[in-house]
Amino acid sequence: MPDTGRSRTLLWIVIGGGAFFLFVLAVFTLVYLTLRTNEESTAFRGFGNKIGVVDLEGVIITPKTVVDQLKKFGDDDSIKAIILHVNSPGGGVAASEEIYREVKRIRDDKKKRIVASIESVGASGAYYVSSATNKIYADKGSIVGSIGVIAEWVNYGDLLHWAKLKDITMKAGEFKDTGSPTRDMTPAEKEYLQSLIDNMHGQFIQAVADGRKNKFDDIKAIANGKVWTGEQALSMKLIDQVGDFQAAVDDTARSVGIKGEPVLVHPERDRKTVLDVLFGDVSEWLPTREKLLEHHVGFYYLWK
Repeated sequence: MPDTGRSRTLLWIVIGGGAFFLFVLAVFTLVYLTLRTNEESTAFRGFGNKIGVVDLEGVIITPKTVVDQLKKFGDDDSIKAIILHVNSPGGGVAASEEIYREVKRIRDDKKKRIVASIESVGASGAYYVSSATNKIYADKGSIVGSIGVIAEWVNYGDLLHWAKLKDITMKAGEFKDTGSPTRDMTPAEKEYLQSLIDNMHGQFIQAVADGRKNKFDDIKAIANGKVWTGEQALSMKLIDQVGDFQAAVDDTARSVGIKGEPVLVHPERDRKTVLDVLFGDVSEWLPTREKLLEHHVGFYYLWK
């Protein structure tokens, strides 16, 4: 009998625990679906008054997320304009270029108004992207500019020597291991890498000149890697207006004929797991490629 009593108790505990879990899951699912319904309802009510907002935030390593969001808003006829909300020091050369091309496609091919609103930082690759928009807004104290290219890594050859370790490299091609962290570069290798950096710098200058509809030489004259405040950048014609995000929203709404308060549409957050539904976005706690940038060797339009 005692064994039977314990078994029944355990059974009721399991049943009760399972029922409680299902109840909690049902509540969170209901809340989630309600929020989604409200978002869709708001979007429907705002048909014709919608402005898409895409965040360009943090170090730019991969262009996919931002490009996909821009493409979706660019091809959506119910979105009257797009604001690129910028708070980034830049990032990868190729990644910045891909986002720039999509911004330019929206502006020139789709003929849809797209503007950049620089919050704290819109430097290097982030400015590269911003230059392709119809208009750039920036706060007075924001950081703007840094038109330049950087490539850097750590040389730990002396450490290997101290530890009595020896690096062994086999290669076919004189420049195959250029930039190896275990030895100093030869003069020929330095010249080779500098030629790549100079070429990328020229691409950056040309892109900004095209985006801002300015002369190459005028941009080249200030393309020394320096940054400026938003206030300074205005007089240098690197931005078009000193103003915060709300100013960008109000001005953009007027420019596309939206009367009254526009509906700001943000890309849907990708929730892939039940844990995300129950506990929210946990991505900030996970290691990302951006957080591991110091281990990622490459060429960057990056302000540091």
